[in-house]
Amino acid sequence: MWKLGAFNNRCRASPGGRLTFPSRPTFLFHNNANMPLRLRTSTPQPQEYCTPSLQAQFTTKWILFQQRALPPELLNIHNAFHSGQYQNVVDFDTTALSTENQLPARVLKLRAQIALGQTENALEVGEDTPDLAAVKALAKQSAGDTDAALQLAQDLAENYPENNTVQVLAATVLQAQGHSEDALSLLSKHQDNLEAVALIVQIHLQQNRTDLALKEVQAAKRWAQDSLLVNLAESWVGLRVGGEKYQSAFYVYEELASAPSTSAALSIVGQAVAELHLGRLPEAEAALTAALEQYPDHAEIIANTIVLNVLAGKPSAELEAQLNQIHSSHPLLIDIKEKSDLFDVAAAKYSPKVSS
Repeated sequence: MWKLGAFNNRCRASPGGRLTFPSRPTFLFHNNANMPLRLRTSTPQPQEYCTPSLQAQFTTKWILFQQRALPPELLNIHNAFHSGQYQNVVDFDTTALSTENQLPARVLKLRAQIALGQTENALEVGEDTPDLAAVKALAKQSAGDTDAALQLAQDLAENYPENNTVQVLAATVLQAQGHSEDALSLLSKHQDNLEAVALIVQIHLQQNRTDLALKEVQAAKRWAQDSLLVNLAESWVGLRVGGEKYQSAFYVYEELASAPSTSAALSIVGQAVAELHLGRLPEAEAALTAALEQYPDHAEIIANTIVLNVLAGKPSAELEAQLNQIHSSHPLLIDIKEKSDLFDVAAAKYSPKVSS
């Protein structure tokens, strides 16, 4: 039997008179043994948690926050995309959306098709809007037409640097081709674009600048703490920082993987990676094995299963061959090849010389 523990957040005024409030008040549940088990969260309402004297300030601040958030009718398709439910995004019925949200929804659908390896529709779109041109650049990159993709991305970055879609997709192409500083320069122009924030975090992590990635996440949490993208970005950083952050990341991915509205291959992979960092190899193996049965050709599941097998001392040659067939340029395969070549070079220095 569950019982409710202490509610530990309330709207309040700081000593300096500045209003503060919890974006996610926390409830702590206990079992019969009175041992804490899980944290659950919900969104506050001003009339529930604020005193009358603070309610007006709270309401004003909450409205400003909501104005910076996604349009409500795009929330489901947006979250489905960033949860990795790409087929659900492709199948999403957008006929009832308002006129101003038709283009953002179409962009998400095309991006989902690209993520599924279906670049045909994206390659055929016109370039009459910067958003669709940016999608085309990403499709060209995914299809292997890297020179054309880079040229288009650079043109878009120069001419439409304030466009949210251009910022994210052109920067994705730039980063993929090694132009990290150009990508960051473009992304730095964003105005409360959470996708730009998430991509900045990814780039900093690839640069081994965890400090900058953490700084970016902390800044975003001040205005979008409840966002799925911010939670994911914080988990990426947590998996790099380590320690107790491993467990925090695990909770995020576990919740995503267990909820039908967000469960997808990527959330299962995230959960398994967190398990690996926590040293829970059997649990990671169980998650990845189940995921492989459901998504047998998913490159990230295969790649992380290879990592698991190496850690567990199990053979991985068959999985490497499978990954090579599905995604021959996968970063893991490239890294394995580079390390193998370096080993051969080092070993050659110590090869015994046979005298004639």
